[in-house]
Amino acid sequence: MIPHGRVLPEGRPAGPAGHSPAAMADVGSEDVRKPPWGRLTGFIRLYPLVAVTCLVLLLTGILLQYGLEQPVRLGASAYACVVAVTRAVSMFRSLGEGRWGIDVLALMAIASTVWVGEYLAALVVILMLSGGEALETFAQGRAARELRSLLDRAPRFAHREATGSVLEDVKVGDVVPGDVLVVRPSELIPVDGTLLSDEASLDESSLTGESLPVERARGELLLSGSVNGEAAVRMRAAATAADSQYSRIIALVEEASSSRAPVVRLADRYAIPFTVLAVVMAGTAWLLSQDPVRFAQVLVVATPCPLLIAAPVAFLAGTSQAAHKGIIIKNTRTLEQLAKARTAVFDKTGTLTSGRPVLDVIQAAPSQGPGTGEASDAERILQLAASAEQYSSHVLAASVIEAAALRNLELLPVTQATEHATQGVEAVCGGDRVVVGKAGLVRKSSTGFREAALHTGELAVYVAVNGVYAGALIMKDPLRAEAGETLARLHHLGVKHTMLLTGDAAGTAAHIAQQAGIRYVQADCLPEDKVKAVAAVRERPVVMVGDGINDAPVLAAADVGIAMGAKGATAASESADVVVMLDDLSRVALAVEIGKRTIAVALVSIWTGIGLSVGLMAVAMTGYIPAVTGALLQELVDLATIMNGLRALHGSGHTAHGTAGYKEVNVRAAA
Repeated sequence: MIPHGRVLPEGRPAGPAGHSPAAMADVGSEDVRKPPWGRLTGFIRLYPLVAVTCLVLLLTGILLQYGLEQPVRLGASAYACVVAVTRAVSMFRSLGEGRWGIDVLALMAIASTVWVGEYLAALVVILMLSGGEALETFAQGRAARELRSLLDRAPRFAHREATGSVLEDVKVGDVVPGDVLVVRPSELIPVDGTLLSDEASLDESSLTGESLPVERARGELLLSGSVNGEAAVRMRAAATAADSQYSRIIALVEEASSSRAPVVRLADRYAIPFTVLAVVMAGTAWLLSQDPVRFAQVLVVATPCPLLIAAPVAFLAGTSQAAHKGIIIKNTRTLEQLAKARTAVFDKTGTLTSGRPVLDVIQAAPSQGPGTGEASDAERILQLAASAEQYSSHVLAASVIEAAALRNLELLPVTQATEHATQGVEAVCGGDRVVVGKAGLVRKSSTGFREAALHTGELAVYVAVNGVYAGALIMKDPLRAEAGETLARLHHLGVKHTMLLTGDAAGTAAHIAQQAGIRYVQADCLPEDKVKAVAAVRERPVVMVGDGINDAPVLAAADVGIAMGAKGATAASESADVVVMLDDLSRVALAVEIGKRTIAVALVSIWTGIGLSVGLMAVAMTGYIPAVTGALLQELVDLATIMNGLRALHGSGHTAHGTAGYKEVNVRAAA
């Protein structure tokens, strides 16, 4: 009899391979849970230059109230000189490596303001310099934990058989080839090895891209990182942990990450021409007036604050808007790459497809109905199969039950049920004896059995009723409802080239690519094959979208790696630059759209600041703007660039329209 209170299966085992959106939402939220004093000390520890500069400004203001102008001037000027000398060391190192950045102009501004005695302006420049860098670091989310998190996800322990078949837990690093291991239900395969049990059902989707459960027989190879099914299995280790599949993927991620070229900061691209212009205008003013103070007056209003803060403010606003829409952008430079993306590469399983098998069609037997003498009834077959599958732990059981629920079929009462591990289930449903499962089990339990006609990428669940073969439920992993719309949107945003890289068979990959509108397909890919294919792409930057462990190396190698993190593996999420927290492919196009808008806003801020600064420099050349007044006017320029940069917090009308389109797609998919 069936025990009461049995929890029905809800899908394939997530196991340690996945993580929930709620768990991911906690990443980076530690500071929010800290008390105010803890947050303050954390801020000082992360951004010491910002904190010290704010303290110096505060003390300067207090001491000036007591008339101590001379000590304040000396102290503030000395502090500015110390900062300038410290930054000069890194600046000259960068210049020696051929990189001319915004620090050159910032140091010139600090030196000129100290020279003319405008120590307050010097402190403001330092605050803007350190504050801009702090904004960039904050927007990145301090996500430099990729390989550490990847290693944390790796199997740590194995159950090794000792003398007398006693199990002992050992560190996975202590496993040697020849050891006999036991892998319990829903656990990760710790090392590569051969199966000693008669058979096993494994979820290899995160390794190979195969969404359907894989059946392994005695003697076949098991890959580390695969998720075991609902029955414990015995295996013999064939390699150490360091030489197993998961460790090889980690090595690929590390190699790919180190080989990716750095991206030049947006503001640095404007540093050289702006610096040259400022020096030329200041030198001309000095030459014409024969007054060296005029040189300093021009440079005061030429302080590079618009360049220092415009891009970081816009990037922070852009990443905040993306996070509000379920898109975590780890690195501010990723926004630049998203804005310029020319090629989009997709994995298949869990990315272009849902990653979970669904019922495609019911192939009813052309004989009499399921024990009733009536004509074959597809819905009746599904109803009986789903009723029996309530008591199956197989990964396809939930898909069968869900298919019945979508057709509003009421499940029948079950009075007896017996599960055959990895094979199927026998149950008495509403008075009919039903057998649901693999071909071998149903063939032995029925008459009139025949194999279902399957296409590439399909799997059959066979059904027999009262000893007579009734039909087969054909399962497949379909294209996401929003996939076509997403590809079209990316093309509209300038991503003209698309590619599908998958470990699946060529026939299945070609079928999905044709449905999605992808022109280039490469199937039967190993992780290293994907890395090589992305490296060979000429139309760059390249955006790679994936979700499995096998996608982690190529996500790290691409110019922008986007992980579907709602159900994807931790390895993929941690090696990616962008994590989509919702199970919605359309967010990939939205991320590109946010990147484009953020860069557009940042450029407007930069050019606005440069234009206003050039105008002030032109007036300062005439001597009508004293240094103190110039510093105050420059702060108004800073305010203008900040206010404009904050526009990236809100999508344009075009973005809003696009978001509405995404919601419409989701509603249709849910329906």
